[in-house]
Amino acid sequence: MFKAVADHHRRRLLDSVARDEGQTLSELCASMPMSRIGVMKHLDILEQAGLITTRKVGRERLHYLNPEPLRDIDSWLGGYRSRWEERMDRLEELINRTQASDQAKEKKDAKA
Repeated sequence: MFKAVADHHRRRLLDSVARDEGQTLSELCASMPMSRIGVMKHLDILEQAGLITTRKVGRERLHYLNPEPLRDIDSWLGGYRSRWEERMDRLEELINRTQASDQAKEKKDAKA
């Protein structure tokens, strides 16, 4: 899963499919700065990771986002996210206290 979303081209493809589901390979290739074969390889990796599903209609394959694996990752990352948010909140408090202290010193020095 992480390997699949690690590449910026694959993330761009995921974004494109999420915005407009049911795109053909030709439609997806139009917005990508690479060959058709390159796009196919990236789509294959995304499909193997379960992030994209395809449905064959006639001679074309339509591409759809499968958000379930992303939800699983998001819930797993939730515990880490809350720790980082807590740390950032403490850092913000420290910065605010430091700024308030500096401002108080400046006022005191200006009076002296």
